[in-house]
Amino acid sequence: MEFEPVIGLEVHVQLNTRSKIFCGCSTTYKAEPNSQTCPVCLGLPGVLPVLNEEALRKAIMAGLALNATVAEYSKFDRKNYFYPDLPKAYQISQYDRPICSGGFVEVTTSTGTKKIGITRLHLEEDAGKSIHSDEPGNRVSYLNFNRTGVPLAEIVSEPDIRSAEEAYEYLQNLKTIIKYLDVSDCNMEEGSLRCDVNISLREKGVDKFGEKVEVKNLNSFKAVKTAIEYEMRRQAEILEDGGGIIQETRLWDADRGLSFSMRSKEEAHDYRYFPDPDLPPIKPDPAYIARIRESIPELPDSRKERFVAEYGLSPYDAGVLTSARPLAEYFESTVKNGAIPKKASNWIQSELLARIDTPENIGSFVVTPAMLAGLLGLIENNTISGKIAKSVFEEMTETGADPETIVREKGLTQVTDTTAIDSIIDRVIADNPESVADFKSGKERALKFLMGQAMKESKGKANPQIVNELLLKKLK
Repeated sequence: MEFEPVIGLEVHVQLNTRSKIFCGCSTTYKAEPNSQTCPVCLGLPGVLPVLNEEALRKAIMAGLALNATVAEYSKFDRKNYFYPDLPKAYQISQYDRPICSGGFVEVTTSTGTKKIGITRLHLEEDAGKSIHSDEPGNRVSYLNFNRTGVPLAEIVSEPDIRSAEEAYEYLQNLKTIIKYLDVSDCNMEEGSLRCDVNISLREKGVDKFGEKVEVKNLNSFKAVKTAIEYEMRRQAEILEDGGGIIQETRLWDADRGLSFSMRSKEEAHDYRYFPDPDLPPIKPDPAYIARIRESIPELPDSRKERFVAEYGLSPYDAGVLTSARPLAEYFESTVKNGAIPKKASNWIQSELLARIDTPENIGSFVVTPAMLAGLLGLIENNTISGKIAKSVFEEMTETGADPETIVREKGLTQVTDTTAIDSIIDRVIADNPESVADFKSGKERALKFLMGQAMKESKGKANPQIVNELLLKKLK
């Protein structure tokens, strides 16, 4: 049989508000355990939750950026289940009236471009965290409720994904959009972006979906891709042997590269949803939604198209530069300071990105856009050569000095005096008769060698174009 996967993703995005979704407790990461709690987020009797308006605003902004529709009427529900790290024994979430619905994310893979539909985006509170001890003779679990009540936007895709590659690209694009909006830092290591995979197989050409399996504990996009590929193989083997797939939740073991059964998959009725009696429904004013829409920055896809059209960049270069909002802004600021777009793009990708941990940190990089534009201007007006510019850039990153000062103080100005270059070439020709003979016999590599010797003789200061012209003239 030839099977086709049907994949849907549930992505939990932690919104970067300063306080929790229904109380004033801080959301600071790595605070002292249980130091950021109060009667509201611990669910003590008699307390009343109050919705954090900033969490609502950021959820609506994310929905609008993902082409979704904001609901005229939305409400909160209680999702009932018991975990030790869920102190109320229910989670405040949204069931049948999410804040946003519809929408899509566009992905490009080896098979082409397609839209992955988004079913819904809803708000909910996070649970706490259980820390399990593996210490022999001390098998206990510790509970940290600091994360309880942290605001989450859960983004549920349509079952439109048909490969691990599409799932990976969907997550990458979703993360890029969310980070452009600055509604979350999307740090998977800190748990501010988490993903669960729903996957089933069906025989190709059949419309009916197969029995789905949910895979949890995926802590990287690479793990999502690997887990999908593993589940496709596992389910295919079962079906080919005449077996059936059990609807269940499985955990991913990244160290062993396999999934294992955790529990049978819950249905909506298992959670006994009912409207939360303590929270009023949400009816956002159209003017409020319009203001949020106006505050959305230029998003990566449209910015990429503009970089190609406005700056003459290749789609690849534009894609790299728009992969993070701070990087795109750094590039544009460099160009506004006078740099030629293509040359700014090349330097940012080759020299600058190699010196920073992540494009998001480029704003704190010691070389400012104005400094980089100044360096590129020195190359353009033949004050320094490209080779010298690299050493100048190195010193700029170490000292924070501007390029003009470094060039002046170190005497790095490019030699363009043809008389001085003539004498250098005469010495190189006199010292390398064999290479001269090789060139005259048709060996082109000899010219590169002689060119290199001339640049070495000038300590890299001679204008390469002038050296090349004069060297050829004398050799011929």
